[in-house]
Amino acid sequence: MLLSGLDTRTKALLQANDLQALMRAARYKRDRTYPALITYSPKVFIPLTKACRDVCHYCTFAKPPRRGQNIYLSAEEVLAIAREGAKAGCREALFTLGEKPELRYRAAREELQRLGFESTVAYLAHVAALVRDETGLLPHLNPGTLTAEEFRALRASGASMGMMLETTSDRLSERGGPHFGSPDKTPSVRLATLEAAGEAKVPFTTGILIGIGETREERLDALLKIRDAHARHGHVQEVIVQNFLPKMDTKMRAFPPADPLEHQWTIAAARLILQDEISLQAPPNLAAGTGAELIEAGINDWGGVSPVTIDHVNPEAPWPNLERLAEITEQCGKTLAPRLTIYPRYLREAGKWLHPKMVKHVLNAADAEGMAFEGEWVPGALEAPPVIRNKGPIDERIQAILAKPPGSALSEEEIVTLFSARDASFHAVCAHADALRKTVNGDRTHYVVTRNINYTNVCTYGCKFCAFSKGKTHEELRGPAYDLDMGEFSRRVREAWARGATEICLQGGIHPSYTGETYLNLLNEAKQAAPGIHIHAFSPLEIWQGAATLGMSLDEFLGRLKNSGLSSLPGTAAEILDDEIRAVIAPDKIKTDEWFAVMRAAHRLGLKSTATIMYGHVEQPVHWARHMLKLRAHQLAFGGFTEFVPLPFVALEAPIYLHGRSRKGPTWREAVLMHAVARIVFHGVIDHIQASWVKMGPQGAATCLNAGADDMGGTLMNESITRAAGAVHGQEFAPWQMESLIRELGREPRQRTTLYGIASKERQQRAMQAAPLEDMVNTPLKTRKMRQHLDA
Repeated sequence: MLLSGLDTRTKALLQANDLQALMRAARYKRDRTYPALITYSPKVFIPLTKACRDVCHYCTFAKPPRRGQNIYLSAEEVLAIAREGAKAGCREALFTLGEKPELRYRAAREELQRLGFESTVAYLAHVAALVRDETGLLPHLNPGTLTAEEFRALRASGASMGMMLETTSDRLSERGGPHFGSPDKTPSVRLATLEAAGEAKVPFTTGILIGIGETREERLDALLKIRDAHARHGHVQEVIVQNFLPKMDTKMRAFPPADPLEHQWTIAAARLILQDEISLQAPPNLAAGTGAELIEAGINDWGGVSPVTIDHVNPEAPWPNLERLAEITEQCGKTLAPRLTIYPRYLREAGKWLHPKMVKHVLNAADAEGMAFEGEWVPGALEAPPVIRNKGPIDERIQAILAKPPGSALSEEEIVTLFSARDASFHAVCAHADALRKTVNGDRTHYVVTRNINYTNVCTYGCKFCAFSKGKTHEELRGPAYDLDMGEFSRRVREAWARGATEICLQGGIHPSYTGETYLNLLNEAKQAAPGIHIHAFSPLEIWQGAATLGMSLDEFLGRLKNSGLSSLPGTAAEILDDEIRAVIAPDKIKTDEWFAVMRAAHRLGLKSTATIMYGHVEQPVHWARHMLKLRAHQLAFGGFTEFVPLPFVALEAPIYLHGRSRKGPTWREAVLMHAVARIVFHGVIDHIQASWVKMGPQGAATCLNAGADDMGGTLMNESITRAAGAVHGQEFAPWQMESLIRELGREPRQRTTLYGIASKERQQRAMQAAPLEDMVNTPLKTRKMRQHLDA
């Protein structure tokens, strides 16, 4: 009856005396869900109180109160530990504490009263919230047995919580057993807590402790009960299989440690019994061997590892050095990767599993996969990028993708797999992309001398990511609203031409008084000011809006624009070409099909365009893959894209980030991979991949030039949109700076035109000898009527 509900093969493996066969089956099952990574949580350990009403016979963590010593860490002490952890790169604050000491010790009750709290749980909620708000660490709370009501009270303060089930054997709570005298270790009480966590929608960690006198059957019973609770609630994110080690000064000091082979057997059994999505963990500092034997048995997670604090529960067992842990992981054919205390699938359903007060903190700590954000680099800022390890195995799935003939059509799943590349796999993807870049472009690296002219920052749209537009929805953002008069607009065009530009790029907000005629007038003014300049203008949103105001079809309006001097289109307003994401970040903007409708019309008329992606906010790698596949399909049909331009989300001043509803941009790894994967996906379809020096920084762009990119984009002269979002990389990257950086990489700089012709010698010479820019004047809004229009 114990194994009822398991398939015949699993039953046979559990009943047979063949450890190797059991572990092979466990590894096979693990690798279907966790094929490449072994994860860990970089944590700091905060022992809020060591007082406990239980007296487990193997525990050295719990200590009775001593006269003259505080029972609880003060808020200041908690924050000092947390800040040290944050400084060391931790992402998790693990709160471990004795169970309800106030129920046993009068001194604990009195200290809580002095602190202003009725219970240990209430005090835990308070200090965990302080850590959350003041350090950015994500609290993981281990207060022991709780009711559903207590779980709900703690949800605002913890990203996840946990309690070791340990065992379901009542026998071990009898006299002489390790849990005798410990009311909170009664199996029915702990099972009720496991159930309550599910009812309260708490991402939960639990586990079993082996080697304390239980039988194999009792271990299996505990695992089956965990499985059944998860089947009801879906809340068990990880299960720990922890091996007992005897400790001095405990009643079980003479008890033998858990048999290492039994530990392996139990890990493998847990992997086969538990649902695929449940992560399986064993602490590396308690391993009988190097820890490789635990991976061999079927784990996919090492648990929390601290660079700052000891393991207060097992103080005799130091954490392994992360470099050593990475090496052990690599020896087993896996890659070590940091995660958060909440697992990715729970973050993807944050509205269900996280309290609203926790969401922004988790998003701020997460990468696009829901793993830990690595390093401090963010787009547009000055922090140095992290060094990505180039050791260990290359993911076999990635090797197979890279072995395909160049230009092969990749599936959505294959593209997502490329984006998962870490460590040696990351470097393999970048090297492959760089080789493809060389076959297409040789050692040429392109740039264009251009001027960005953003003619208005007034916009009636409410894009959540935009820090540039001014209007009722964004009135808190920095900088006054402006609408250039034609005199200033023309002056900037003339100045651009005089400084050697071959192109002007025109984009702006959707001004409420602009019509299609406004865009036509801008083209006419630009052509009069500089007849020879290439006008690269108007996003698909502006084209859509302009056509609608004149009651024209897209074809008709684009025809008029072309006749008035429009030469090509920027492929902006694409953001993420998936309406699931657009509904979050730009709900009133054109939909995916409408964006492509503009591009189809433009490309049919012979107007070329760029294609862009704006990534690192609320989307996931699957959305990047869908975006690329849609662009590739369009290009195969119409051939109108000149280059692909990844635009990493600059979050620093973006409303969606400031309001806690997005991530803080892509990680360095993700940003570089975006260029590399694009080169692989678009090989033979789109020849040029551009790196944005404004967002990546000049050295970041240089890194991308070694990862598939062949283009540095424009010198710009002026840049308003990214700087409004908080970027600091300047408004102009002069031609001599471009060429110096390109030559440092051993490449040949090529000053190009918009459509990848070679700029004339005259233009090149003017660009190299350009005079300093004159001061700009952003014409302020003049009329009360216009301001009333905006407020409406």
